[in-house]
Amino acid sequence: MTVDEMDLVRQLKDDVPLRPEAYEQARAMLRDAMPRERARRRMLGVRGKAGLGAGIGAVAAVAAAIALVVTSSPPPAGPAPAGQAGSASRAPATGSKLASLAALIKASGGSLPGNASLVIRIQTIGGKSPEVSYNLYTDSGAFYGGGDKKSLMQAVARDENDADGIDAREVAAARYAASGDLSAARVRMVNASPNYLGLGRSPAARKKIWAQAKAKSAKIYKEKGITFPPNPPAGQALREDADNYVWNNSVDALSAGGGDPQVRAGVLRLLSTISGVTVARSAAGGQPALTLTAGPEVFGGGASEVLTINARTGMPIKAVLPADGNLPSSVQTFQVSRVTLAGIEAGRF
Repeated sequence: MTVDEMDLVRQLKDDVPLRPEAYEQARAMLRDAMPRERARRRMLGVRGKAGLGAGIGAVAAVAAAIALVVTSSPPPAGPAPAGQAGSASRAPATGSKLASLAALIKASGGSLPGNASLVIRIQTIGGKSPEVSYNLYTDSGAFYGGGDKKSLMQAVARDENDADGIDAREVAAARYAASGDLSAARVRMVNASPNYLGLGRSPAARKKIWAQAKAKSAKIYKEKGITFPPNPPAGQALREDADNYVWNNSVDALSAGGGDPQVRAGVLRLLSTISGVTVARSAAGGQPALTLTAGPEVFGGGASEVLTINARTGMPIKAVLPADGNLPSSVQTFQVSRVTLAGIEAGRF
């Protein structure tokens, strides 16, 4: 039996409330189930962090991916032992546009107003009617969501905190990256979400984590006729897998902490370490912009992802996922502002 990502979303709605990222997570989980080497490795990832281009897959494979989300936990967020960080790290290109903008943002950052970032997201899937979501990320790590102003106000008033801790770790990793060592920052950002790469762990610990993943996934891999890789990725494969997590988790941090200039600066520094990301000057809504394209190598050969940011502030403006196979395109626009919880609850936004 096969299912597309919208079928998956409909099934999940019966069990759990959907976060704003549900569509992308569904696409990623489905793509993880495809029998390709890079996708097989990324099936070990969690929270749909395997790129936003997708194919179709079996319901059982998706269930296995979801099971890994529930049962796995992130490795330590601190610096990696000798030999571990370097194997998955890259230095930013000298004079890169992202590194230069990060430096400007960091230098101009002053005191931060408010105590939360409000992200109003408008998403259009496959040319259908746009859907709007109001997403509130507090500086303390809480998340409140709604489909309009009223429902967001209600979520805050009722303290309906839907945070899972991942967004807070991603934001913390980005903030560290603004001034910290980039090799260590990459490890922290990868490990902000649960995964089976084992960055920051000893070789023996990495093998143990891999063996546990293999045992958990043995049945589904056998059903799909896929051979589970005997060893965790190393060398170029490890760097590419790490790049995938750095991109996806950093883009998440840009949403969850986009109102904080230090977070934006850290995200840009991190993205400057991914060789598969190209940057071009552009314009959006009459404002100077930078268009960041994460190429197929970041997603195991799948479709690219395009992110447009303000060329002066680094604020996210638009994200585009092109159509991939039988899957429709997705276009998202963002309005990011700093607010207070009291102001949201009172409707002052």
